[in-house]
Amino acid sequence: MNANHHTHTYRCKHATGDVDDYCRAARRAGLTVLGFSDHAALPDNRWLSVRMAYSERDAYCADLERARETFPGLTLLKGMECEYAPAYRAYFEDELLGRLELDYLVGAAHFIPHDGDWLGVYRGITDAATLRAYAAAYVALIEWKLFAFIAHPDLFANSYLAWDRHAEACSREILRAAEAYGVPLEINGYGFRKPRVDTSEGRRPMYPWIRFWELAAEYDIEVVLNSDAHRPEDVAANLDDAAAIAARFGLRIADLSCLEPERQQR
Repeated sequence: MNANHHTHTYRCKHATGDVDDYCRAARRAGLTVLGFSDHAALPDNRWLSVRMAYSERDAYCADLERARETFPGLTLLKGMECEYAPAYRAYFEDELLGRLELDYLVGAAHFIPHDGDWLGVYRGITDAATLRAYAAAYVALIEWKLFAFIAHPDLFANSYLAWDRHAEACSREILRAAEAYGVPLEINGYGFRKPRVDTSEGRRPMYPWIRFWELAAEYDIEVVLNSDAHRPEDVAANLDDAAAIAARFGLRIADLSCLEPERQQR
């Protein structure tokens, strides 16, 4: 419980605080490892309202490098959270992991291709067809094998409220892929801090969806526990809740120490 690998900054336009604010909060919370994974800038500035601009990439990396000097007792990792969009795959690999030398990437799908357009996941997953499109996007992210972990695989629970055969089929597709490719899935603490949703089974967090993680126990997978902080004061928030889910279902915690720069050089 001394690490968080999912942290955003003001650059994504829906978070507050800069790099130093999160580093100071991490020290106060007793974290020893802090991974920054702001929403990745895209070459064509697509979805710019929820991510940093393409022109901000170098400044983001420079801020992180400077913070490594300012906060020597904190292992600080440079990352970005990347969308599922096949056109950007080479950019993620060659530019972000290559030229910018990020320590890791996070895979996530906040937008998915569906019926020739892009569908927003937060409110758009409402039927079997959109669930299939969601599952296909997450499976593809896993199959790319570019990502240290896959963020909030149960994000569809925001708008798909019933646990039925379609929700189970979607979940099993994602879990089978994670098992086959050995890519960890994230139990994301941010959902605990969002308004709860009313369902036929009662009120529950938007995510994590207990039903998904109960099913995960049937698969040989690893999980990552993160706060998905969008405010400095939340840098370690709900890590205990995520850990409780992992413990409840006997899910193995992934070792991400290989991402740390000194280990990469060995």
